[in-house]
This record gives sequence, C-alpha cells and structure tokens, in this order.
Amino acid sequence: MISVSEASARILAGAAPLPAEAVDINSAIGRVLAEAIVAATTMPPWDNSSMDGYALLRADLERVPVRVPVVATIPAGGFAPRALKRGEAMRIMTGAPLPDGADTVIRFEDTDNGTDQVEIRNVRDAGRNIRLAGEDFRKGDELFPAGTPLTVAHAGVLSSAGIKRVTVHRRPRVAIISSGDELVELEDFTPDLAGTRIVSSNSVTLPALTRAAGGEPVYLGIARDNPESLRELLTRGAGSDLLITSAGISVGDLDHVRSVFADLGGELDFWKVRMRPGAPLAFGRLRGVPWLGLSGNPVSAMITFELFARPLIRRMCGHTMIFPHTIEARMEERIEIAAPLTHFLRAVVRRGSDGRFTARLAGSQSSAVLTAMARANALIVIPAEQTVTEEGATVRAIPLGDALHHSDTLDLK
Repeated sequence: MISVSEASARILAGAAPLPAEAVDINSAIGRVLAEAIVAATTMPPWDNSSMDGYALLRADLERVPVRVPVVATIPAGGFAPRALKRGEAMRIMTGAPLPDGADTVIRFEDTDNGTDQVEIRNVRDAGRNIRLAGEDFRKGDELFPAGTPLTVAHAGVLSSAGIKRVTVHRRPRVAIISSGDELVELEDFTPDLAGTRIVSSNSVTLPALTRAAGGEPVYLGIARDNPESLRELLTRGAGSDLLITSAGISVGDLDHVRSVFADLGGELDFWKVRMRPGAPLAFGRLRGVPWLGLSGNPVSAMITFELFARPLIRRMCGHTMIFPHTIEARMEERIEIAAPLTHFLRAVVRRGSDGRFTARLAGSQSSAVLTAMARANALIVIPAEQTVTEEGATVRAIPLGDALHHSDTLDLK
C-alpha cells in the first residue's frame, strides 16, 4: 500500500492540460483560457455620462443657483450635434457620449429639470459623473492571461470587448464503466428485481461528479463479471482522455479488471492505498490513457473520485488550483478508529456564531450507507496514527460541493 499523498502525486505526475479548441463565448464559462486575451477595442470608447442629467462646464458653476440654456439632448446611443460652449447645457442620459468641452454632469435631482433652460441648484457634482474613455481597458491591453478560469464576469468583459470566441483547453472525455453481475441500470430496474438485483448508483453518481469537475462523461455501461465483457468495454474506453472503472479490482474470484487491463497492454502504477474507505484503488495507463480503478462500493467510489479523479480532471481542463481548500473544525463528538489507515469520515460542518467551524459525523460511517454521504458537506480527515480524536479536538475538513460557501443570511460584518 502507498499513502494518500503519494497516490495523489503519482496520479497527477504525468497529467497536463488538454489541447486547445475555440468555443463560443456563451459556452466558455467554466473553461480555462489556453491563450491570453488581448483587447481589440477601448472601453469605454469615449468619455460618457454616468448619470442622467446635464452636461456643463465647471467654470459656469462658480455660484448657484445659475440658469443656462439647454441647447441639445443626448440620448444613450446618440452623439452631441456640436461641442458645448461656455454658458450652455445639454441634457444627457446615462452612457451617452460626453460633448466636447463638457467636464461636468449635474444630476437631474439637483436642477429644476428644465428643457429649454435649466436652473442648477446644487454643484456637489462639479467635475464628476464622467466615465473616461479607456477607464476599463484600452486597445492592446491584455485582458486575461492564459490559464484564467472563465467566470460570468469574464464573459461580460469579453462580450463588451466584442470578443465572440475564445481559445480554451478542451474538456476531458471520461469513459466510465461499472461492473458486476448483481447490478442493473436504473432505467431497467423494476420492483420484482428488488430481491435479486441492485441498481448501479455509480452509473449515476460518477458521470454527475465528472460533469461537476468539468469533464465530459461517456458512460459505457455495466460490464459483466467475465473477462470478455470487461475486455469489450475497456477497449471502447481506450479512446478517451481518462478511463474510470468501478468494482472488480479487489481479490475476489470474479474481480477480473486488473487482469483484463494487463492483457490489453495496460501498465499498472499502483494498487491499494492506505485509506478508508476506498483502499482498493488502482491507477495505471491503457494505451496511454490514464485509468483509475475505483471500488464498486458507492461511498468508496464517490470519496476516491473526490480525492483523486476530480483533481486529475481539473488539471486536464487547465486549472492550476485543483484541490479544495481544507478548513479547520472542532469536533462535537469523540471518534475512535481501529485500522491504521487515513480515514475520510462523512461529516456535517457548520459555522458557529463565533465564526468558527464545528463538525459532527453525518451518520453511520459504514461504506454501505449512502445516505450519510448525501447528508455530508465535508470529509473529516483522521490521520492513520490518530486512533482517538477527542470531542473538542481540531480536525481538518475537505468541503464537498459548495454548501459551506452559502448561508441563510447576508452577513456583512
């Protein structure tokens, strides 16, 4: 057996971002830039008003109230018919280009809102309410470097710059295979099968986890417990960017995955990790394609996916930040472990009124109990040498999903 850290390092050692492809900006959110983006325009392209009001010269506002003629109206999308002169005003709407000569926009609320003439009653905005050309960016500026994960805000910037397509790293195609004669697909399950067959929940969870990590799942089905069935599906998966199997990697009489993998030319890097759940984890390469062999146990499969497959997929997508930040939490109960393995316990972590996190187990830690995985929002890490964790002890927690980033109140303190 190897340690969890060593397994992670060996899985990621040969991983690299996938080649680039050009995609529409509407499809780019969540993708990672493969090339830097350089602005081909200036934004804003001209000085413009940040208020609905009147464009004036500050020199005309030395004392108030003052009344000046209104010589034009500039709507958003329109332009002034001429430059503004001393002693004049132009009505101007938010976003409209500032007329030449103007250096101030007085908001409507500080005037009598006149149309032919306007009385300026307050000059608190003298010299203000103007967005300068190029305030956001200028032509030739690097907007975002290669390696930037694109968010909605990035897409907004790119669209404002008139950029329709961007070059991003390709999403990895992840071939997923379940195995086991006892399994049946969810759509094929009927009540009369309840006593003889088990629904393959991995056929649902592993593709979903792959999508959440940024990959494109290619579900190949359930392999039966015979070498021929496994060989067929493993051969089909060899054209993917990553191959994930669940079950069939232990030492049972019907666990054929490793032997079929070897027969097909697969090169095994390691098998078994000092952890619970998920110790029978395998990693290798089949015709150059990385392969992760997960336990068939649904809880073990999900936890090992989070620890090993998600970071690998994110690396292939081009991310550099591939692991979730761990947090410290105070245990609300005593924990004992028997086996000298690194344990990843399903837990519910909450932030207290003092801003600190507390943790409690989400239920039974049996690897057969999926409901505890559903209730959990974090994995508590218990080191192999720590047989007893007392109530009140500080532990390290790995967040699951984004539940820990949300609250039922808006806390601005």
